[in-house]
Amino acid sequence: MWDVAKQTGLSIATVSKYINGIRVKESNAARIQQAIDELGYRVNMIARGLKTNRSMTVGVLIPSLVNLFSTSIVSAIERVLQENGYSTFICDYNSDPEMEENRFRFLMDKSVDGIIIMPTSIPETSLDRAVQSGIPLVSIDRPLEGTDTVLVDNFLASYEATQHLIQAGHRRIGIITGPGTIYTARERYRGYMQAMKDSGIDPDPACIRQGDYELPGGHALTREILDHTEPPTALFVTNYEMTLGAVIALNEMNVSIPRDLSFIGFDNLEMAQIIKPRLTIVMQPVALIGKTAADLLLRRLSGDMQDFPVLHRLKTELIPGDSVIQPK
Repeated sequence: MWDVAKQTGLSIATVSKYINGIRVKESNAARIQQAIDELGYRVNMIARGLKTNRSMTVGVLIPSLVNLFSTSIVSAIERVLQENGYSTFICDYNSDPEMEENRFRFLMDKSVDGIIIMPTSIPETSLDRAVQSGIPLVSIDRPLEGTDTVLVDNFLASYEATQHLIQAGHRRIGIITGPGTIYTARERYRGYMQAMKDSGIDPDPACIRQGDYELPGGHALTREILDHTEPPTALFVTNYEMTLGAVIALNEMNVSIPRDLSFIGFDNLEMAQIIKPRLTIVMQPVALIGKTAADLLLRRLSGDMQDFPVLHRLKTELIPGDSVIQPK
């Protein structure tokens, strides 16, 4: 540490603060980090943890590491935490409830300072253990009772997308939702149903399918809906992976968007712009979700419990493309 202080011209106290994860001026942090890299200085994490009673690590638990939505949020979380001196343990539980509990226990055993979780069915006993241990939790995408939560307004996102199709003249509108056990899927289905009801339209159950938020599911269910004797004139697919599967299925079936079928997908602006014609999509503010969750956890770690538990409900954006026209 003396060598780092000497090379940077900063005080031992400033270098010590940075190494122990305490925020210092950005210019000083850059000088210290450069000196650390040049000198090959290594922080003794065990010693630092004993001194500060913190591990300077945060656990992040998500359903899948191959899901674009989840990994995009994790990237934003990591960026904020790294800027504040924290490392991350990232665990994926493959949307398996038993594995979810095991991974949560693993993070607790690693003595992380806090946990950010995208839950599916985490038991209350596990959550209670974290609370009793003084480990702050932030839930993302799906609410947990008595826990800080950051999510988007899934009901409104689906309502607006469905209304967009209705305003284009569609009445027979199909939807592929996610698993009924997942909060986001239920909210998106509810938004679709409310939009249909508000417009005096009785949805045909043959146009409604419950998927699994995976590409193969979107592919299979799109074919299933369109194989019906009276297929919909428009289709709304409610997550990115299923949107991709649906587009593949439509290409295989030689269904032209929007000539044969108007279409609204979910997430990934880049993908929507590559596909011709450009897709109309619902975009979630993934970077903002991650940043908000990380900032909130850092507040709790600093001892700021004002407004606990808080729920941040962020807005989505419907980005028009060329995939919605009036039905024939």
